[in-house]
Amino acid sequence: MYNETFMQRAIEISARALNEPGLEPFGAVIVKDGEIIGEGINRSLKNFDPTSHGETEAIRDACRNLESVDLSGCDLYTSCEPCTLCVSAMAIAGISRLYFAASMDQAGSAFENLTPAERHPIDTDLLVHECSAPVLQRKLPASQALGADAAEILRQWAELKLSEGQKSK
Repeated sequence: MYNETFMQRAIEISARALNEPGLEPFGAVIVKDGEIIGEGINRSLKNFDPTSHGETEAIRDACRNLESVDLSGCDLYTSCEPCTLCVSAMAIAGISRLYFAASMDQAGSAFENLTPAERHPIDTDLLVHECSAPVLQRKLPASQALGADAAEILRQWAELKLSEGQKSK
């Protein structure tokens, strides 16, 4: 269930970008059982990491705090509608519900006069297209090589996990 206090906290985190160089104004919190378990702000420019969005940073923080990669039952509050990268990370982590403040359109309007040097721009429409297409049909050239070798490592790892599971029974 939506809780305005958590949304206000996400927006408060985003405001840190007004005074701290290298941050962008995208803040997020993850909530489980009425408690904040993770927080994040966009540090892409500061960390030289294009995946360091507020939502992904909050997911990383929450996972470390819970010592788990499963965030099922958690809600994510974010100051802006998340991009496809962040939505994918939420799905992988198992986030149960998303609440966001500003829309993509509102963010686009706010940033329309910035140059790429002032803000690393993201083409959200391209992201949606690229992420929905099979990897070999995307704009980014891709090819497969040594698939059998890599698949053998995957198979061996899965066997190790199965044998570990049988030992613990």
